[in-house]
Amino acid sequence: MTREKEVLLEHLEAERRHVLAAVQGLSEQDMTSVAAPSGWSVAQLVNHLTYDDEIFWAGAVLGGDPECIALIQDGWKAPVTSGADALAGYRQWSRRSDAVLAHTKLDTPPRWWPPAEVFPFPAFVDARSCVLRLLVETATHAGHLDIVRERIDGRQHLVVS
Repeated sequence: MTREKEVLLEHLEAERRHVLAAVQGLSEQDMTSVAAPSGWSVAQLVNHLTYDDEIFWAGAVLGGDPECIALIQDGWKAPVTSGADALAGYRQWSRRSDAVLAHTKLDTPPRWWPPAEVFPFPAFVDARSCVLRLLVETATHAGHLDIVRERIDGRQHLVVS
C-alpha cells in the first residue's frame, strides 16, 4: 500500500469513527426525529452515508459489484426502520467498502460509472478521486451530525480550549 493510500484510508476511518461517535448513545427518538429544517433525521443522514457514499462510491463505482449497483437509490429517501438498523447498515457497508479499497490502486479507473440519467456528472478518471469524494462526504456529514448532537444535548465533538 502506498503512503498516500494509507493516509487517505486512515482519514476515512477517522471520519467514520467521528460519525459513529456523534450518534453514540442517542435514543431511537433522537435518531428518527426531524433534525434539520429540510426534514432529515439522523438515521436518514446515516442512510445517505451508507447508500450514496459507501455503497455507491466504493461498492458500485470502484468495485463494480452488481449487488451494490442494484442497491443504488437516493439514500436520503431509503426507508428508515430504526436508528439501530441504519447504524448497523452503515457499519456493514463500511467494512465491505474497506475490502474493496484494500484491493484498489488509486491510479486505476473506476470499474463502473452510472448512466447519465442516474448520475449526470462526468466520470472520475481514477480511484483516488472516488476515495477523496467518499472522505469529503463522510467528513462533511460528520460535521452535520456534530451540530445536531449539540442541539440535542449540548455535547460537542472536539472543542479546543
